[in-house]
Amino acid sequence: MSRPSTPQRAAPPRTRSFLLRGEVHRPATLTVADLRNGWEQHRADVVFDCATNGPQHHRFEEPLLREVVTAAEPAFDARRRKDRSRFLLTVTGGDGHHTVLSWAEIDADFGDTPILLATLLDGGALDESGSQLVVPSDRCGARYISDISSVWVGACPPPGASAATG
Repeated sequence: MSRPSTPQRAAPPRTRSFLLRGEVHRPATLTVADLRNGWEQHRADVVFDCATNGPQHHRFEEPLLREVVTAAEPAFDARRRKDRSRFLLTVTGGDGHHTVLSWAEIDADFGDTPILLATLLDGGALDESGSQLVVPSDRCGARYISDISSVWVGACPPPGASAATG
């Protein structure tokens, strides 16, 4: 005698998150929903030249990386430009791809580059595939990081010193 089959429930959609860590006073684990609901959203229409597929046109919606990291309270003296300018950010994706940015690139007193943490790509939510680092000013997409798994913030060590881990 065979048993009646039990209906299979669809697995709930996977929610991706990333760690915001390093030399910050308030490390956090953030999801795409957190990014969408916690900060002002910006829209960026970007074109980057992909080496294999030619020009790529996309629309992203997201908060500024600077605003998200500032909320984690980086361990620098915000009143001192030279203290801020020695900080770096390393953004790592789920596939291990990573890139390094300087705080001065995103700081309003220096480069003021609007680097973003995408929550929507071409109108589609990124909750299941993970947030993306978007550098609209880049001509190629090499610093675009998909499925962000961590954002590390820390000071560049002075010459001759070893790098702090975190």
